[in-house]
Amino acid sequence: MEERHEGARRLVERTMRESHGRAVAVLVGQFRDFDLAEEAVQDAWIDALRTWDRDGPPDSPVAWIVATARRRAIDRLRRRQRHDRLATSVGDELLSDPTPELEWATDDDIPDERLRLIFTCCHPAIAPESRVALTLRTVAGLTTREIARAFGASETTMQQRIVRAKQRITTARIPYRVPESQELPERLASVHSVIYTVFTEGYAATEHPDFVRVDLVVEAIRLAELLCSLLTDEAESLGLLALLLLHDARRASRVDADGALVLLEHQDRSTWDHELIERGAVVLERAGALRNPGPFQLQAAIAALNAQAPSVEETDWTQIAALYRALLPIWSSPSARIGHAVAIGMADGPDAGLAALDRLDGDDSSRLVAARGHLLERAGRAREAMAAFESAAESTRHPLEAERLRRRAHDAGRPH
Repeated sequence: MEERHEGARRLVERTMRESHGRAVAVLVGQFRDFDLAEEAVQDAWIDALRTWDRDGPPDSPVAWIVATARRRAIDRLRRRQRHDRLATSVGDELLSDPTPELEWATDDDIPDERLRLIFTCCHPAIAPESRVALTLRTVAGLTTREIARAFGASETTMQQRIVRAKQRITTARIPYRVPESQELPERLASVHSVIYTVFTEGYAATEHPDFVRVDLVVEAIRLAELLCSLLTDEAESLGLLALLLLHDARRASRVDADGALVLLEHQDRSTWDHELIERGAVVLERAGALRNPGPFQLQAAIAALNAQAPSVEETDWTQIAALYRALLPIWSSPSARIGHAVAIGMADGPDAGLAALDRLDGDDSSRLVAARGHLLERAGRAREAMAAFESAAESTRHPLEAERLRRRAHDAGRPH
């Protein structure tokens, strides 16, 4: 009996991880109400815990969740129909007959509404910081706390952004659709940012106990693939997909047996997914053929050089440094500036890299301090390297990353 309870719970949790955003998107598409959709889907997960444990799992778990959430949404509408204008807009037919289009033969038969939902969340009428937050909450299913940590904001601030974005969609009557071609340029940058942020939160989680959240990595790649299938000749969408594939190809080697992060130079390259590397390279080549370079394509080119090199020492660091120089005027993020400095250190010697890091005024992030430790260690300055790693461990947010940096400090202090 206990084993059956545990099996039902695991199935619900797995289905929720994999399909929460899809279920919410379907409900938003039907009811045009974000809060109602999220509340109804949450109700459905609670129902699933009880029902699947008692009756066994359904043949189509996602279809069951969507159908149950739709019934729950209609119940909620009925309870508030005298006070809520949405009940009138949904229509008497929906409220009086909850059965049409309620069941699907299989999970694959459910329409995938997530791209429409992403473009709705990324409408230019919504503040940029709110677009990403709302999409991460609604489509990717991140908690408000996780989103706040990812952006370095308070949970209250992030919740307010999400609420304002939902209100803006309602008051501005933002349509739930993929925009026409002439509208795409002003929307794509936010869509790319959303997908990239979902991936980076999965690739190096800020809050989750696991350093890598595979569910978010897979979801981001799937969303990038959907975008590329819609926009077959959009170079930056292809560049984004290539970048995600090339990074994900190294997933198996990025975390050790204790769950701690393993840096590129120490990763076992035999465990890399070389089919995925080849696929990423092909997608990047498609993007390059369109002759419209952008930041994601440049980052993907850097990732490709790292992924295709036989070793760290045989990597073309001079070319990587050149790509960073091209990237920085259009994507001057802290990680890009640090990456450029490290590439200089690998190409021209650690002292040159340390000098480049010194020019990054005002940036004292744990990543920069750790990069300094890396270059100090390569320069043979063990005591300074040890101090840098210890300092980085104190300021990093993730406990597993802090433990890795403490190990680096210990290793740097040992005689070689």
